[in-house]
Amino acid sequence: MNTHLSLNDPHTPRRCAPPLFIKGNRGSLAEIPSMKRGARQGGECRSLSQDLSLSLNLSLAPILALGFALLVSPLPAQPVITQATRAPATATLIPLSENWRMDGDVPVHALLISLQGLANRDQPRVYLEYPQNWQWEIVHPLIGFLEKRHGMTFDRLGLDDADAALGRFARYAKGVVVWDKAVRSSLIVAFTIAGVEDLVVVNEDQLALAARHGLKPVVDLRGRFAGQSDEQIYQWAYDHYWARCSRDYYVVLGGHAGAEMQPGIADFGIRQRAFFSDLSANPKHPGELALLKKILSQQNTASIVLGWHSYGKDTEGQHTTLVGNYGLIMEGLHNLPNISFTSQIPLTPDFRFTNNHHVTPGRPLKAEPKVYVCAVATDSMGIGTWTKPGRGRIPYTWQVLMDWAWMNPPALQYFYEDKSPNDYFIGGLSGPGYMYPKAIPPDKFPGLMQIARRLMAKLDLRVLEIMDYSEGNRHVGNTDLPKELVDRYYEQFPDILGFINGYGSARTFDLRDGKPFLSYDYYLDVNRTIPEAIADLDELIQLNPKRPYFLLMHVRESNTIEKVSDILGHLTESVEVVPLDVFLSLAADAKTYRTYHRQPTDPVDHNP
Repeated sequence: MNTHLSLNDPHTPRRCAPPLFIKGNRGSLAEIPSMKRGARQGGECRSLSQDLSLSLNLSLAPILALGFALLVSPLPAQPVITQATRAPATATLIPLSENWRMDGDVPVHALLISLQGLANRDQPRVYLEYPQNWQWEIVHPLIGFLEKRHGMTFDRLGLDDADAALGRFARYAKGVVVWDKAVRSSLIVAFTIAGVEDLVVVNEDQLALAARHGLKPVVDLRGRFAGQSDEQIYQWAYDHYWARCSRDYYVVLGGHAGAEMQPGIADFGIRQRAFFSDLSANPKHPGELALLKKILSQQNTASIVLGWHSYGKDTEGQHTTLVGNYGLIMEGLHNLPNISFTSQIPLTPDFRFTNNHHVTPGRPLKAEPKVYVCAVATDSMGIGTWTKPGRGRIPYTWQVLMDWAWMNPPALQYFYEDKSPNDYFIGGLSGPGYMYPKAIPPDKFPGLMQIARRLMAKLDLRVLEIMDYSEGNRHVGNTDLPKELVDRYYEQFPDILGFINGYGSARTFDLRDGKPFLSYDYYLDVNRTIPEAIADLDELIQLNPKRPYFLLMHVRESNTIEKVSDILGHLTESVEVVPLDVFLSLAADAKTYRTYHRQPTDPVDHNP
């Protein structure tokens, strides 16, 4: 049996649904145009289809903004990025190869990424076309979007053509910083120096190329770090460059370790003059941890930590917990590309963020005695199955990276304009970025949540997703929230439709003033086969016999929607698949789940 299942008696949650029935008894999927669900209005009962027609285009942004404005708390200043008044008419596009090995094409990629950060410092000039298999899959669709919606024209150079790129953009650099091919971490230090000193990153094999374009060595790291530990290397970088680095951005250039590096975020870090490292948050590395704490403690409150923890040193839980301890916001993806370019591109004048709402405020829906299922995909829309076949086939919920409203506007506009009627957006994770609420100091919590409320209003989002790995993960410890923290969320988001919690299954449930707080009952791992998932869900439904049963399912981002649809279409008992706003409205109508919060006796594991 899948260890991700919630098997804690019929006290697991119950969720809701709208436009789709799934035929049971291993039947086929079929859309039902007429819906039997009803909603109370006074003494009357309206059909859900009437609700949908009344509310499909309804935006709650003004309502949310008004309600959120009533909560007065000090608002930390978020970093400011200067945007162009309009997208440039032309830009240079440079394709990159699929080779990201340190002994392969990383040197030329590092050169081009650093050159991009410098050339894009005052306006967007260079867009790098990462390979088709890049984790952030929107690199290529975004090119077409910028051409179509912004009228841009891209002048394409050759694959990894550093010579041509330097010919165009070497004038934005003051020289080069030379990293040591024998010391991997010297490249990460070189990215810091590149931003502070306006230098292109090269190794010794590229010095002649740089010289042809008038770029001479300014800082040479060859031999400087021989035999030194990462603690010593980054301490040197801190001593020499930290004072001149940004207090609004810090880059943890982790993720891939060893022979591979994917520094996609480095162009933006260089543009913003951020400090780079892959320092460990693992207590097993006390020296690195102490220096990392020193760095984070000096950053501005609500500032941004970019990148991802090192797969070779610490864990996601350790690093994100530490970031939250200082009230900072994690924007996690070490290979997130082209942000020095896209952060400067404004929204088109004719665009506004509009979600696919299905529930009208003040008109609750009525739940029926059945199984409601809601599928939620998190981990960023850009690294999942957004571009894969099947989207729109069933109601599907997607978590939006809310800070992209100002960090990556064209990407969010692309998603909002590309959505199908069955795509529904929610905010997350836990606040304005990726953070663990149990790790956030109580005095910093209100200001961070005020930022989240502002972003949710701007992005027309009515549901917040919460995740906390500070005391465990899907396998050990706990991922639940204590009552006092749930109290804080309800206090900070008085006009929200509801909250969802967890990554794998969790046990935090509540209902206050018609606003449910529900946790996932099931986690669909990418390696779980369709027959295995069908068996899991059949057993979970049997273990929760009380109806309605609201089954909230977290879908790992690499699972296709076709796979999810096939699983739900072959369950023994008929289920109804609904978007999350309908799910929450129905769960507010029929509380067949037990209120539960983290208990003092729950297990804790601080190293998940």
